[in-house]
Amino acid sequence: MDRKMSRAAHHRARAIFPGGVNSPVRAFSAVDGEPFLVERGEGATLVDLDGNRYVDFLMCWGALIHGHAHEAVRTAVNEAAGKGTGYGLSCGAEAELGELVCDAFPSINRLRLVNSGTEAVMSAVRLARGYTDRDKVIVFEGCYHGHSDGLLAQGGSGLSTFSIPKSGGVPGSTVEHTLVATYNDPASAERRAEDTGDGLAAVLVEPVAGNMGVVPPEPGFLEGLRELCDRTGAVLIFDEVITGFRVAWGGAQERFGVRPDLTTLGKIIGGGLPVGAFGGRAQIMDRLAPLGDVYQAGTLSGNPVVAAAGAAALRLLRDAAPYARLDDLARALAEGLESAGQSAGLPLRVNRCGSMLTGFHTADRVHDYASAQRADRGRYAAFFRAMLDRGVLLPPSPFESAFLSTAHSPEDVEFAVAAAHDALRSCS
Repeated sequence: MDRKMSRAAHHRARAIFPGGVNSPVRAFSAVDGEPFLVERGEGATLVDLDGNRYVDFLMCWGALIHGHAHEAVRTAVNEAAGKGTGYGLSCGAEAELGELVCDAFPSINRLRLVNSGTEAVMSAVRLARGYTDRDKVIVFEGCYHGHSDGLLAQGGSGLSTFSIPKSGGVPGSTVEHTLVATYNDPASAERRAEDTGDGLAAVLVEPVAGNMGVVPPEPGFLEGLRELCDRTGAVLIFDEVITGFRVAWGGAQERFGVRPDLTTLGKIIGGGLPVGAFGGRAQIMDRLAPLGDVYQAGTLSGNPVVAAAGAAALRLLRDAAPYARLDDLARALAEGLESAGQSAGLPLRVNRCGSMLTGFHTADRVHDYASAQRADRGRYAAFFRAMLDRGVLLPPSPFESAFLSTAHSPEDVEFAVAAAHDALRSCS
């Protein structure tokens, strides 16, 4: 494919933005590729500046569960924007969005809207610490909860070194209260809790990991975390920024039957516009200002255009109940990708939960961060580039999720599977 105009536009962007991008993974460096620049989106398709068309399985990193430029969402945005793009005051649209969220998530009695998933998780952790009057937070290796300083931690090597910064600019003292456990290993969380004495404020987890590739929870994992928090008085926080309204109407907590104390949301609830939210038990949420002593604020929180777009997207999900169809499409894609790997004589294992999936280039089971890291990144990069040249966009990283939307058709999946057979033969 000729991407001359994209190449020129990216060269121009590099003079303005670090790496030419405003979010690192967009640079395609994880797949040894050169990014294209988007001109427009149409349903399940992206069109780049050169007019090349791609069946899109990235879907704005999962935010677009109805595909690009859905008419109902566009109409809601246009009507809201015609009344003003922001007030800095409360408006009716945010209450409708909040009611839809609370109706879908029985664990959420109170909700607060913010502007990003990072902000939602940062605020939820602060609230958990304020509610418990404790400091320590357990997270899990391979999960990602946004780029706030205190959550950019990775496991340390010594028995007394629970975490070290995994980003420049993050002091060691900032992550000293963040303890890193192993995903799908409740015993490791138990050990970290024992290390805190009675200082554990929260356990924070992606109920379905989506940032080391898709890694579903194994039986007993989420249940074990719920029991741990009940026993210690810690707050269980589900980061459902990806899974909320994605794997079920009520998110992963509905799908797996485990109810957290706090939930963070994002992506789908904004209809493709910037958004985040956190909510949970009224007893905890009422510690937020102006009712309580835990401060959080935002000028653009509950923005009327974002709220209108999000409410439109959620109404579509509520009324159409598309989850069985999405599950069928995703299953067909996952089985087709694995079949393509077998035909090419290459190991390819697909992890899936609902309409989110990741193809790991390995013959081994992927159940945690260490096993995800053993997958062949170089082969994924070659596969990504080969698929892109055949008109299929996958995540430009081996450790991200692909997503389907209600705009995808069986024909889109068949096209992608046929492309995968051809692409993997070229990679073998």
